[in-house]
Amino acid sequence: MASCCGQPIISRKSRVGQGRNDNSTRESEGKMKFTTMTLCASALLLLAVPAQAAGDPRAGQLKTSMCAGCHGIAGWRTAYPSVYSVPKLGGQHADYIVAALKAYKSGERSHPSMTAIAGSLSERDMDDLAAYYASSYSGAAN
Repeated sequence: MASCCGQPIISRKSRVGQGRNDNSTRESEGKMKFTTMTLCASALLLLAVPAQAAGDPRAGQLKTSMCAGCHGIAGWRTAYPSVYSVPKLGGQHADYIVAALKAYKSGERSHPSMTAIAGSLSERDMDDLAAYYASSYSGAAN
Protein backbone atom coordinates (compact mmCIF):
# COMPACT_ATOMS: atom_id res chain seq x y z
CA MET A 1 0.00 0.00 0.00
CA ALA A 2 1.32 3.45 -0.90
CA SER A 3 1.98 5.97 1.86
CA CYS A 4 2.82 9.62 2.28
CA CYS A 5 4.32 11.10 5.45
CA GLY A 6 3.75 7.83 7.22
CA GLN A 7 0.00 7.81 6.41
CA PRO A 8 -1.52 5.29 4.01
CA ILE A 9 -2.94 6.78 0.82
CA ILE A 10 -6.49 5.61 0.35
CA SER A 11 -7.79 5.77 -3.18
CA ARG A 12 -11.35 6.78 -4.00
CA LYS A 13 -12.09 3.16 -4.89
CA SER A 14 -11.07 1.96 -1.47
CA ARG A 15 -13.24 4.60 0.25
CA VAL A 16 -16.40 3.16 -1.34
CA GLY A 17 -16.20 0.18 0.92
CA GLN A 18 -15.81 2.39 4.00
CA GLY A 19 -19.42 3.54 4.29
CA ARG A 20 -19.35 6.13 1.51
CA ASN A 21 -20.74 5.36 -1.89
CA ASP A 22 -20.22 7.25 -5.14
CA ASN A 23 -23.66 8.89 -4.98
CA SER A 24 -23.10 10.47 -1.57
CA THR A 25 -19.62 11.60 -2.66
CA ARG A 26 -21.08 13.24 -5.76
CA GLU A 27 -23.81 14.88 -3.68
CA SER A 28 -21.23 16.27 -1.26
CA GLU A 29 -19.07 17.52 -4.11
CA GLY A 30 -22.14 19.11 -5.73
CA LYS A 31 -23.13 20.85 -2.50
CA MET A 32 -19.57 22.10 -2.01
CA LYS A 33 -19.44 23.43 -5.58
CA PHE A 34 -22.82 25.16 -5.15
CA THR A 35 -21.72 26.73 -1.84
CA THR A 36 -18.46 27.94 -3.36
CA MET A 37 -20.21 29.43 -6.38
CA THR A 38 -22.79 31.14 -4.15
CA LEU A 39 -20.07 32.68 -1.98
CA CYS A 40 -18.17 33.91 -5.04
CA ALA A 41 -21.31 35.46 -6.54
CA SER A 42 -22.12 37.15 -3.22
CA ALA A 43 -18.61 38.58 -3.00
CA LEU A 44 -18.87 39.98 -6.53
CA LEU A 45 -22.20 41.62 -5.72
CA LEU A 46 -20.74 43.22 -2.60
CA LEU A 47 -17.81 44.57 -4.58
CA ALA A 48 -20.15 46.12 -7.14
CA VAL A 49 -22.21 48.08 -4.58
CA PRO A 50 -19.63 50.77 -3.74
CA ALA A 51 -19.36 51.65 -7.42
CA GLN A 52 -22.80 53.18 -7.27
CA ALA A 53 -23.34 56.68 -5.93
CA ALA A 54 -24.30 56.82 -2.26
CA GLY A 55 -27.22 59.16 -2.93
CA ASP A 56 -30.55 58.87 -4.68
CA PRO A 57 -30.60 60.59 -8.10
CA ARG A 58 -34.39 61.00 -8.03
CA ALA A 59 -34.25 62.71 -4.64
CA GLY A 60 -31.33 64.82 -5.88
CA GLN A 61 -33.30 66.05 -8.87
CA LEU A 62 -35.90 67.46 -6.46
CA LYS A 63 -33.17 69.41 -4.64
CA THR A 64 -31.60 71.18 -7.64
CA SER A 65 -33.51 74.46 -7.41
CA MET A 66 -30.60 76.20 -5.65
CA CYS A 67 -28.13 74.89 -8.25
CA ALA A 68 -30.06 75.44 -11.49
CA GLY A 69 -29.93 79.25 -11.30
CA CYS A 70 -26.20 79.19 -12.12
CA HIS A 71 -25.17 75.65 -13.02
CA GLY A 72 -28.19 74.96 -15.23
CA ILE A 73 -27.55 77.73 -17.77
CA ALA A 74 -25.23 76.85 -20.65
CA GLY A 75 -22.37 79.35 -21.00
CA TRP A 76 -23.42 81.29 -17.89
CA ARG A 77 -20.89 83.74 -16.47
CA THR A 78 -21.28 85.36 -13.11
CA ALA A 79 -20.02 88.80 -12.09
CA TYR A 80 -19.97 88.27 -8.32
CA PRO A 81 -17.47 88.23 -6.70
CA SER A 82 -15.58 88.19 -10.00
CA VAL A 83 -16.32 87.30 -13.62
CA TYR A 84 -15.88 83.58 -14.34
CA SER A 85 -17.61 80.77 -16.18
CA VAL A 86 -19.87 78.69 -13.99
CA PRO A 87 -19.00 74.97 -14.36
CA LYS A 88 -21.62 72.52 -15.55
CA LEU A 89 -22.32 69.78 -13.03
CA GLY A 90 -23.97 67.17 -15.26
CA GLY A 91 -21.67 64.20 -15.76
CA GLN A 92 -19.26 65.26 -13.01
CA HIS A 93 -18.05 62.50 -10.67
CA ALA A 94 -20.26 62.18 -7.59
CA ASP A 95 -17.28 61.94 -5.22
CA TYR A 96 -15.89 65.21 -6.58
CA ILE A 97 -19.22 67.03 -6.14
CA VAL A 98 -19.57 65.82 -2.55
CA ALA A 99 -15.96 66.78 -1.76
CA ALA A 100 -16.45 70.25 -3.26
CA LEU A 101 -19.70 70.85 -1.35
CA LYS A 102 -18.09 69.74 1.92
CA ALA A 103 -15.12 72.02 1.24
CA TYR A 104 -17.47 75.00 0.68
CA LYS A 105 -19.40 74.12 3.84
CA SER A 106 -16.22 73.86 5.95
CA GLY A 107 -14.64 77.00 4.47
CA GLU A 108 -11.78 75.17 2.71
CA ARG A 109 -13.14 76.54 -0.57
CA SER A 110 -14.36 80.08 -0.73
CA HIS A 111 -17.23 81.51 -2.74
CA PRO A 112 -20.01 83.51 -1.03
CA SER A 113 -22.95 81.88 -2.84
CA MET A 114 -21.57 78.36 -2.71
CA THR A 115 -20.59 78.68 0.97
CA ALA A 116 -24.15 79.72 1.84
CA ILE A 117 -25.78 77.01 -0.28
CA ALA A 118 -23.47 74.22 0.90
CA GLY A 119 -23.94 75.37 4.49
CA SER A 120 -27.66 74.62 4.20
CA LEU A 121 -27.15 71.09 2.88
CA SER A 122 -27.05 67.90 4.93
CA GLU A 123 -24.67 65.10 3.95
CA ARG A 124 -27.67 63.21 2.55
CA ASP A 125 -28.58 66.25 0.42
CA MET A 126 -25.00 66.39 -0.89
CA ASP A 127 -25.05 62.67 -1.74
CA ASP A 128 -28.42 62.96 -3.51
CA LEU A 129 -27.36 66.02 -5.54
CA ALA A 130 -24.08 64.37 -6.48
CA ALA A 131 -25.86 61.18 -7.58
CA TYR A 132 -28.26 63.21 -9.72
CA TYR A 133 -25.60 65.33 -11.43
CA ALA A 134 -23.28 62.33 -11.93
CA SER A 135 -26.08 60.55 -13.78
CA SER A 136 -27.24 63.55 -15.85
CA TYR A 137 -24.60 64.33 -18.46
CA SER A 138 -25.96 66.78 -21.02
CA GLY A 139 -22.98 67.58 -23.20
CA ALA A 140 -19.51 69.04 -23.00
CA ALA A 141 -18.76 71.48 -20.19
CA ASN A 142 -18.31 75.13 -21.10
